Amino acid sequence: MYLVSIYFDEKTNNRIKNYMKEVVKSSGNAFMTENHVPPHITISAFETLEEENAKKALDDTVTGISQGEIQWVTVGTFPTVIFIQPVLNAYLHKISTKVYEAVKVLPDTSVHKYYRPFAWLPHATIGKQLSKEELLQAFDALQKSFGIFESKVVRMELAKKNPYRVIAGWELQE
Repeated sequence: MYLVSIYFDEKTNNRIKNYMKEVVKSSGNAFMTENHVPPHITISAFETLEEENAKKALDDTVTGISQGEIQWVTVGTFPTVIFIQPVLNAYLHKISTKVYEAVKVLPDTSVHKYYRPFAWLPHATIGKQLSKEELLQAFDALQKSFGIFESKVVRMELAKKNPYRVIAGWELQE
C-alpha cells in the first residue's frame, strides 16, 4: 500500500503533538508517540505495481500545488481511533482530487475506496489502537482541551507502508 500525506507548519505540528500527549496521559495508550508518527493527513492510499510511475505522476502533479490553509473544527472517532478533523474546504478537495486523478490512470493501480473524491474524510489521527475504555478517556480529554484553529499545509510525501518508507517528499510553494 502506498500513501500520500500532507504535513503542516511547525506551530500546528506542536499543537497536534500536544493533543497526542494528552491521549497518552488520559488513556495510557502511547501508540502514536512510541511509533513517532508525525502529525499529518493521508490524502490518498493506493496499490500499484509501478512505484516509479506513481512517483513520476505525483512529481508532475505536486508542481501545481501550493501551500494552503485549513481550519480544524472537531474531534471524532473511528473504532479504535481518535482524530481531529478539518473542514473539507476547496483546498483539501482540490489537492485530494488532483492526487486521485494522477494515480487512478496508472496501469495496475487501485485507489482505496475511502480515498476517492466524495468518499474521503480528512482527519489527523491523534490516537490509534485504543480499547473502548481508552477511546472514551481520550475523547473526554480532547473534548475539554480542543479548540478550533487554523493551520497551513506546507509539505506532501509519498510513502510505502509495511515497512514504512518515504519514497518522495515535496515542499509546497507559497
